[in-house]
Amino acid sequence: MARKMLDGFEAEQFDFDLFTIGAGSGGVRASRMSAGFGARVAVCELEFNPVSSEYFGGVGGTCVLRGCVPKKILVYGASFSGEFEDSKNFGWDIHGNVTFDWNRLMENKTKEITRLNAVYKRILASAGVTILEGEAKLISPHIVQVRHSSGEVKQYRAKNILIATGSRAVLLDIPGKELAITSDEALSLETFPKRVVIVGGGYIGVEFAGIFNGMGSKVDLFYRRDTPLRGFDDEMRAVVAKNLESRGILLHPTMTLRRIEKVVDGVKAYTDKGEEITADVVLFAVGRNPNTKRLNLDAVGVELDSKGAVKVNEYSQTNVPSIWAVGDVTDRINLTPVALMEGTCVANTLFGGQKTKPDHANVASAVFCIPPLSVVGLTEQEAVAQAKSDIIIFTSTFTPMKNTISGRQEKTVMKLIVDSETDKILGAAMCGPDAPEIIQGIAIALKCGATKAQFDSTVGIHPTAAEEFVTMRTATRRVSHIKKS
Repeated sequence: MARKMLDGFEAEQFDFDLFTIGAGSGGVRASRMSAGFGARVAVCELEFNPVSSEYFGGVGGTCVLRGCVPKKILVYGASFSGEFEDSKNFGWDIHGNVTFDWNRLMENKTKEITRLNAVYKRILASAGVTILEGEAKLISPHIVQVRHSSGEVKQYRAKNILIATGSRAVLLDIPGKELAITSDEALSLETFPKRVVIVGGGYIGVEFAGIFNGMGSKVDLFYRRDTPLRGFDDEMRAVVAKNLESRGILLHPTMTLRRIEKVVDGVKAYTDKGEEITADVVLFAVGRNPNTKRLNLDAVGVELDSKGAVKVNEYSQTNVPSIWAVGDVTDRINLTPVALMEGTCVANTLFGGQKTKPDHANVASAVFCIPPLSVVGLTEQEAVAQAKSDIIIFTSTFTPMKNTISGRQEKTVMKLIVDSETDKILGAAMCGPDAPEIIQGIAIALKCGATKAQFDSTVGIHPTAAEEFVTMRTATRRVSHIKKS
């Protein structure tokens, strides 16, 4: 019997059934699960460093090493200042000055991400995955070349190749941009900045504004729109903006920077409205680009979009049948749990005997500002544009029980978006303490197609904020759907 040939290779000539480039969330998940199905798997990742570059990365990827995890650690740290203040009316007296040690927090944060880097390596190794440290690039649809950290260059033959290289933060292209930092550096600053200018009103900019403000910095936040968090529900965006201001963050809507220059006492930022602000740090949070430049994808014919993202079909397969891609490098929904889902689906499709499409509907997300915002499903604007019937909006705005004693003038806001014809809940949002924990549960209900009547028939837990989601009986407004011509 003739041996099976694949693009010039005999089946047994492959070194691996799957070669994954990038050991972030999606790459690790796909590699580990594929190995669990019996596949021979290798994953290649750059040498570990808390700050990424073209030459440094680390097993665990952006989320674990320089994204979600260290960011959340800093959010916890920043939240204590408000807790100290709120505790007074609960009977607590703090005698003496409360001080904050940035270097101690950085040391403990770095210890934790170093630990997690080792944990992810153990997870891969225990699954039987071969870990290669170095920089990988494609030579052909079945050959990957790796420049190992040792300097050795070696080629590997793989039946399938998975691109899971994520994305990297970009700098605003203005004079003096080399004086600015991105979120990578912000998570590893050697000296705590007392004055911070942040450019960008997306979730990264908003989160870092809360972090530095909570730790005592003077923070100026610049963004191009009237309100921050473009793409989120307009009503909830306004709530977040109000909270940012009430906590002392200086907002600069419809403004950006024109240039930055070094001065004796820091850096000076010049705005497009003629203002000048001196700061210790200018942080650019103006977006991230897919990390594809050094992969040699053009040479093997992998199609990219205008932003450099890898184009894939509904199964995460590129136009080159042996090459697949998951996570931020595809620029679909750039969230860690989505990359995990996509990696799971690729493993199932290739080696699990079950072709599986990732389901990008009703993906919940959170902005870890203080207090946090969390959403799932459609925004009001999206619902009105897509619906075939009127949309009914239910909202609840109230003072959290804790704030009634602490005296903090900050409201929790909740929102449900309902299709008037089907009674189906199309979207939910919350801004307030514990919002992400609550919305995660709401997301399950939306995934199951829950109706407003089912929410109404659910008995709440008292006293909690979450019970408001099942006690909103009176509609706030009814919005006519947009008739399609």
